[in-house]
Amino acid sequence: MPRVLLIEDDPSVREGVGLGLRRRGHEVSAAETGEEGLALLPGFRPELVLLDLMLPGINGVQVCRRIRDTSQIPIIMLTARGDDFDVVVGLEAGADDYIVKPARTEVIEARIKAVLRRLTDPTGRPEIDFHGELAIDRSGLTVAKDGERVALAPSELKLLLHLSASPEQVFSRQQLLEYVWEHSYHADARLVDACVRRLRTKIEDPDGSPRYIQTVRGFGYRFGPL
Repeated sequence: MPRVLLIEDDPSVREGVGLGLRRRGHEVSAAETGEEGLALLPGFRPELVLLDLMLPGINGVQVCRRIRDTSQIPIIMLTARGDDFDVVVGLEAGADDYIVKPARTEVIEARIKAVLRRLTDPTGRPEIDFHGELAIDRSGLTVAKDGERVALAPSELKLLLHLSASPEQVFSRQQLLEYVWEHSYHADARLVDACVRRLRTKIEDPDGSPRYIQTVRGFGYRFGPL
């Protein structure tokens, strides 16, 4: 079972989530503050981070950005109800998913499994796809632009793999939610939009219209390139 780093300042949530995950076989290291969590990261070497947004000291968004500076480890945010603005900011900072507290352990476990499944390419295609200066290695699960490796978070990688597997096909936000995030409710469309924006900053040219991930107004997205 994957090692999980839990960063949560509420002791009841920290103890409850940690105990529930340990009972399911996870090795869990828990931190009360963002600073403590960042200090544990290199030694514990987790395979996923559960990160509370509202932390004392440096908040969850800042912690997420600092992790993303050096790692593409999967990050799931823990948020309180009504924190819609903070959720969007957290997703923009690089989080792969979010869970609204309080959440049952089986819900958290299901989200963890869904995020980690994004680390594998379900298409099974072994070839490298070339799209202009973009090279997508489906077996090695790597992406390069102009010969330089592009670091992608799990959700970004799976989104790109899915879109690029069917060039020119238009996918609705709901279709992408169900495939990439395995979510079935409409309120999470912002997961898709935030992931697309992050992906564009990494594979698109900074000037001009997007070449690879194109918006189809009123419906969703498709893969070019133009």
